[in-house]
Order: sequence, then structure tokens, then C-alpha cells
Amino acid sequence: MGSKYLKRYTEEFKRDAIALVDSSGKTVTAVARELGISSESLRGWYRRAKADRGEDGSGELTSAEREELKRLRREVREQQQTIEILKKATAFFVKENDR
Repeated sequence: MGSKYLKRYTEEFKRDAIALVDSSGKTVTAVARELGISSESLRGWYRRAKADRGEDGSGELTSAEREELKRLRREVREQQQTIEILKKATAFFVKENDR
């Protein structure tokens, strides 16, 4: 079972690790072992970098697209809440006018 503490790596470290995979000709697992990090972490960083460069061909979203999607979903959620509030306010004022 994995550690309950999550290690955080800088963006620079991630970029360097990805560049090492690209330039060394070694497998992701071999590079991860050399760096003393999880091969799954490095594999995820590597996949994301390839997607960002448009090299993976899988149709996976780029980091920018993921951020935009997150922002848009938040916006939609806020707008839905606003609509619900306006519906309740409209119903309230309709009742008040009927009196």
C-alpha cells in the first residue's frame, strides 16, 4: 500500500524528468528508478506532456483544455444557482402581487 503522504515535485523537476525520458532512450520505469520516484507518477507526467504537445493521438485534453473545462463547469454551476435563486424570487413576488 502507498504512503499516506503525497510527495510534491516542482514543475521544473517534472520537465527535467520528462526531458530525460525523451533524450535518454530509456524507459519511463528505468528513468523513474534512477530518479527515485514512482514510475506511475513519471508516466502520468510524460503522458500529459505528450498530450500538451499534441503527440499522443489519443484525443486526451491538454492542460490548458482541462483548466478551461474546469473553469466552464464552475461557471455553469454558478449560473444554475443564480437561475434557481431568480426562479424562487419570481415565485415569491408573484405571490406578493396576488395579495
